[in-house]
Formats: sequence, C-alpha cells, structure tokens
Amino acid sequence: MDVSRNSMLGELASDAADERTDFIVQATEQLSKFLDRNRERIKELGGLTLIDDDPDYLSIAPDSTFRVRSRYEDAVTREWVSETEVVESAAELVELYNPVEIFASFAEAAREAAGMAPQPTAADDLMDTAGVAPEETFTLGDEAAYAGAADDWAAGQPAVGDADDDESAALAIYNLALDFQERSQASEARLLDQFEEAVGRLAGRLGDLIIVDDEDERLILGSAGRFRAEVLPEDSNGEWRELTEPEEIVEFYDPTDIFGDLADALAEAFPSVAPDAEDDDRDDAEVDAAGDATDSNGRQP
Repeated sequence: MDVSRNSMLGELASDAADERTDFIVQATEQLSKFLDRNRERIKELGGLTLIDDDPDYLSIAPDSTFRVRSRYEDAVTREWVSETEVVESAAELVELYNPVEIFASFAEAAREAAGMAPQPTAADDLMDTAGVAPEETFTLGDEAAYAGAADDWAAGQPAVGDADDDESAALAIYNLALDFQERSQASEARLLDQFEEAVGRLAGRLGDLIIVDDEDERLILGSAGRFRAEVLPEDSNGEWRELTEPEEIVEFYDPTDIFGDLADALAEAFPSVAPDAEDDDRDDAEVDAAGDATDSNGRQP
C-alpha cells in the first residue's frame, strides 16, 4: 500500500478520534453547567425519572446522581439480565447517552410531572403557534414579519426564574432543558461541519467510505468529505429518509458514535492505520479460543 495513503488514513482516523474527544469534553461541560444550575431544583423535586421504556431506564436522584438500567445476555446462562448502576458524573453519562436525548428527557419529564400539555417543538408547530401558516415562505422583504412572528412566540414563553413550588420548578427545568437541547444540537452540527471541512482534501483519495450499513440505516463519508445518511424511521411507513445536512444527521446520530464508527471502519478497511486495535482483536481471539477449550466439566485442560 502507498505510504502516503497510509499517512492520510492515519490522519483521518486520528482526526476522527480527536473530534470525538472534543465533543465529549464540550458535551460534559454543557451538561455539568445545566446540572449545577438546577441542583437545588432537582433536590426540591426529589429527583426525576427521565426515561422509563423497558429495558431502557434513566433517572436523576435528589443528589444529582443518575440511575441507569442496562440489559445484557449472560454468556453462561444465555438469559437476559437487567442491572441498574449509579452514574455519578456528567462525563460518564455522555458516554452512555446522546446529550440531545438527555436534555429532551429532562424537558419531557419536567413537563409530565407538572401535568402540562405537550409543548410545540417542530418548526410547523412553532409557526402555527405564532399565527403563521406552514406553507408561507419569507423573502428578504418579509424579515420584519418573520421577526414579529418570532417575537410573538417568544413573548408567550414563560420566563425562567426562582421556583416557589414543584410546578414552577418543573417548568423552569423544562424550559432550560429545551434551550440546552437546541444548543446541543447546534453544537453537534458545528462539529460535523468542522470535521467535513478538515477532511475534504483527504476524503477524495478514498472515495465513498461506508461507516454503517444496516437494514434500517446507512451512513457514508462521501468522497467530497461530507457525511450523508439514509434512515428508515419507525413512523415512516417504510419510506427512507435521506439526510445530507449536519443539522439533519444529528437528529438521528450522536457525533461521538459517528467519529468512533468512522475510526473503526477505517481500522477494519486498513488495519495498518490502527495496529493497536489489531493486537487487541488478536488478544480477544486468543481469550475466546482458550475459553472454548474446556472439558466436559467446564475446566480448561
């Protein structure tokens, strides 16, 4: 293989790993600030259940630690086992959950706990709330009308202040969660933009690189250095949705996973760019082989 090609692949893999680390650091800082600002509210509320979809479960305790339930297949009994563990830091949590999902879960849990009606979040819903029909479009000459509609909607939103009771605390957390969800999505989209700009010169040498290819999703880094994806949402009635912009891609993908999967795809296609991973695979294979070499009583010879 051409040495320059290996060099470019190594740079690409390294850049993906760096972006993943950078994203985790930024997401951790953002979530930590959110938790610090709402620590007293969460304590007064006695904690919140954020996700409760069997087997997925996530809750935050009054001391701002998290409870996470995981489900795995026992290698010996071949039975599915559920375990609940305590996650004490934001850094640990963003390794397990997309920050966008965390903030969205806070918003939904707070609103549900307060007995509030669903809040419009989609673009069409927001425009309807502001009295603007979805089919209406704006030109440069309509900036004043658009600004007015946005102001009308914003004016109807409750201000975030101190909480006097459970409902006001839930409302304050809800609004902050929505705000940080939007910031998180924007931050994720910017990360993809920055990565695409950085790898544009290198990606052309590789052509299209398939990162994920499953029955309901496909993710590719194109030869132009841009991500594109196709997904099959559960409510799409079998119709695939094409994603070409970072803002669309982060609705379905966590950049942490994208960069990690990209690095894995490169290491699989070009083992020489990640010799450590190849050694780890060899060690795992040796361990598996040793585990299979047992007698009738389950002992290794």
